[in-house]
Amino acid sequence: MRGRGRERVKSWREAHPERRRLYQQRWVAENREKVREYCNRYYEAHRNEFNARAAARRDADPERTKQITREWAERNKERSAELQRDRRSDTEVYESELEANAAARRLKRSLSRAGLPPKRIHVATAAERRANERDADAYFNDPSRPEHLWQFTVFAESLTEHMLENGARMREFADAYVEIRARMGLPPVLPEGIVYARAAEIVAERMRRVDLLTSRDVAAAVRSTKVEVQREERQSQFDGLLSSVVARVHHNRAQYFLEADMENQVRAQRGKPRVPVDLLVVQLAMQQVVERVPTSRLTIEDAGSIARLAALHTAISVTCSRDAVRDGVPRRPLAY
Repeated sequence: MRGRGRERVKSWREAHPERRRLYQQRWVAENREKVREYCNRYYEAHRNEFNARAAARRDADPERTKQITREWAERNKERSAELQRDRRSDTEVYESELEANAAARRLKRSLSRAGLPPKRIHVATAAERRANERDADAYFNDPSRPEHLWQFTVFAESLTEHMLENGARMREFADAYVEIRARMGLPPVLPEGIVYARAAEIVAERMRRVDLLTSRDVAAAVRSTKVEVQREERQSQFDGLLSSVVARVHHNRAQYFLEADMENQVRAQRGKPRVPVDLLVVQLAMQQVVERVPTSRLTIEDAGSIARLAALHTAISVTCSRDAVRDGVPRRPLAY
């Protein structure tokens, strides 16, 4: 009987939706206190669910949320001021805000005096913070994350190692391939793209598992490898140029001392200040060496650092240059 009664009630509700709505409105109007009490109890029991749904609605339409907030602030200016006064009435909160503002001003002045740009702050909205938290939870709670990170780490390290060992040979092959395509009339391609595409393919074939790697992972590994390869090439060129300059100075020390002394004499005749002999000797040696060693990754700052280090390594002094001149080394006229 109960089942039949429920079915009849359900069928009546479906057949008379308007009458049902009117009955509900009448009952709510007659029992407002009961309804309010029931709503409060339900909210207290399901507070987190309510807050989550409200946050989801605000995140779904942030512009509408901002508009509603502005409208409420315009309508309730006194209420807003009262809330601010209540918040600042707490001594600890107010003092912490003053200290934070003072620290920010001190940092700004310090950066300005040091000639540095101001601190960049990206103000994130509540919706953005919640989205970041969701992404972080999904990332760190993913059960496949350890294996994914292991595959990415091994892939990136293996790619870097492969490029450091075989980069020159692979670049030669890529350059030849580009030339062949040009002769055949095919569209041009970048040699670097060919090199890293082939290197990634070789490393992936050698690894035990790469099923969790994505295209973004491969692109990130390629970027890190490029940075590491450029750093290694720069360091190699730096060390090579430094050792070549030091060796050249030791091999032709007397001749460089003579030329440096003559250069300073000419500068004195022209009213120019004298230059330390050690720096002049290193500059002369570097001018002859720089054309014979690779320097594509080096900058002007690197050249200055190499000159200073070479001067320290060779331990050149003005006394040595004067001794070289007195030893009877034949003078060579300078070309102007």
